[in-house]
Amino acid sequence: MQDSTRLTLLGRDPEAQQGFVNPPVFRGSTILFPTVEAMERAKAAREITYGRTGTPTSRALADSIAALEGGHGCILTASGKAACNLTLAALLRTGDHLLMVDAVYGPTRHFCDRTLARFGIETTYYDPRIGAGIAALFRPETRLVFMESPGSLTFEVQDVPAIAAAARARGITTAIDATWGTPLFFRPLALGVDISIQAVTKYIGGHSDLLMGAVAATEAVYPRLRAGIEEFGAPPSPEDCWLALRGLRTLAARLARHQESALAIARWLETRPEVSRVLHPALESHPDHALWKRDFTGACGLFGLVLDGYPEAAARAMADALELFGIGASWGGFESLVLVPDPTPVRTAVPWKAEGALLRLHIGLEDPEDLVRDLERGLARLRAAG
Repeated sequence: MQDSTRLTLLGRDPEAQQGFVNPPVFRGSTILFPTVEAMERAKAAREITYGRTGTPTSRALADSIAALEGGHGCILTASGKAACNLTLAALLRTGDHLLMVDAVYGPTRHFCDRTLARFGIETTYYDPRIGAGIAALFRPETRLVFMESPGSLTFEVQDVPAIAAAARARGITTAIDATWGTPLFFRPLALGVDISIQAVTKYIGGHSDLLMGAVAATEAVYPRLRAGIEEFGAPPSPEDCWLALRGLRTLAARLARHQESALAIARWLETRPEVSRVLHPALESHPDHALWKRDFTGACGLFGLVLDGYPEAAARAMADALELFGIGASWGGFESLVLVPDPTPVRTAVPWKAEGALLRLHIGLEDPEDLVRDLERGLARLRAAG
């Protein structure tokens, strides 16, 4: 069965909800049982016994994402940041060593440097393109290798199977932030990774109106991971779960449009004299295109570009001039966005060096011709400011 069909079926049980197509929003904390024994049986079976551990609405979403990821189970969290950070907190303890990709999402890096360090957990940042060479960084106390592919801001594609195989040979757990590819275009668990993390906030939600994360895992890791994350007692709201389920139904259709438009605009930007490089893994010019083509079945709407000699001030002027690209954090919604990030302060294993300022674009669902005209206006402002 094709994924577009599965998306219309997952998490639905009309017979159990009086024939309604969609699961309702279950709000509540207390769940009643007919007997003490019935409650004890439910606890032993890890069924829903209190609202904090889930509702039928959240279970429908978690089961749907687990099925898409090919995982044994899925835990939902209140944000994508929480999904990353609670995974780290659940699996690591004082004295452990973490290997973290140098191109990781900034807030995850901050958690390692500020919070994990405070609890005596050491983090070593590694080159995103290290591949099987990761084995040289393993120590007796290394417990986890964390990946993100493509990398945040700079879009390096990691050799995920090689890293996972090296870690598995030493009994080291692997996790990856796989939000860029979504569970439709990238399935890390099938490549040997133990844990796949999604910021549901992005494409699964799809409408910039919710915050949520999801952590799917293999059968070997899931029980320990779930127990650790549930200790923090921070589930998403049932309303957000319902919105994410609604977004899930149209994920395939929306991603097809994001991918098509983003690739067309990325190829157009490659022809512009103001642009030195376009950082889009699906482009043949990207240095990791072969890895992307091997491990991914599609691309989303997020990519970067390096300007040819223009400084950050000129890039900011360009961003300010855009009318259809909002200036704001996040991505994966229906709207196009632009940021002018500087990776330099947050890269240590492989310093970021570029010919000019960096821009990150998210291509939304607007007509691509309109977006190109808007970018042309921005590039004119760029030239005037540069």
